[in-house]
Amino acid sequence: MSRSASPPKPSDWSIRLDSVSKVYESTRIPVTALDSVSMQLRRGTFTAVMGPSGSGKSTFLNCAAGLDRPTSGSVWLGDVELSGLGEVELTEVRRERIGFVFQAYNLLGSLTVADNVTLPLRLAGRRTDRQFLHQVLAAVGLGDFLKRLPSELSGGQQQRVAVARALITRPEAIVADEPTGALDTRSSKQVLELMRRVADEMGQTVLMVTHDPVAASYADSVLFLADGRLAGELRRPTSDEIASRMTHLGEW
Repeated sequence: MSRSASPPKPSDWSIRLDSVSKVYESTRIPVTALDSVSMQLRRGTFTAVMGPSGSGKSTFLNCAAGLDRPTSGSVWLGDVELSGLGEVELTEVRRERIGFVFQAYNLLGSLTVADNVTLPLRLAGRRTDRQFLHQVLAAVGLGDFLKRLPSELSGGQQQRVAVARALITRPEAIVADEPTGALDTRSSKQVLELMRRVADEMGQTVLMVTHDPVAASYADSVLFLADGRLAGELRRPTSDEIASRMTHLGEW
């Protein structure tokens, strides 16, 4: 039976948002950052999220990754409802089941590449599988760099260390916030190709927020946000198609 002939089961989804809204009440006038957003990310897919400034991209990512709690609606990571967890449980889930990659590499300068990558395991009190460590570092092209310090690496190499760190816990999903924002064109291409392989060859779910149509074109699908609501989706688009859609979001 072909893959498309079999309807998806709940276990096929890595991240699900069901009617998620987020309202910030701290300002004089409440601000609705997300307005009843629903979406599902199938396991092993690479999804990019785009939208103009103030569209809700960061809030979307924070809610999907359990960094922020929705005002209403539910967020699921696999079979776990994040919005129903206490702070201690939520911290544990984020640490062990979600890999984070940010624009800033957030590496500790005094630690080697190997120690930076395995830091999430040590924080969780888990032993390091040395064979898997070598496998992950080889996958990101840093197999011979275990003992290097971050200061001895280029920006692109440091970001690849950050990707390896995100992979080391064998997470449910990898969440990336502008991962190529601080990189030159060549390093950006290397990191994006790596994230493409992470989805294709390692079966990881990747969710990435970006402002760059070229970066988004590496994804299986691109979700567009405008005024806190989903404003369309493109599947396997070119960077020109993405840029064209972005120019029309103002009409949403």
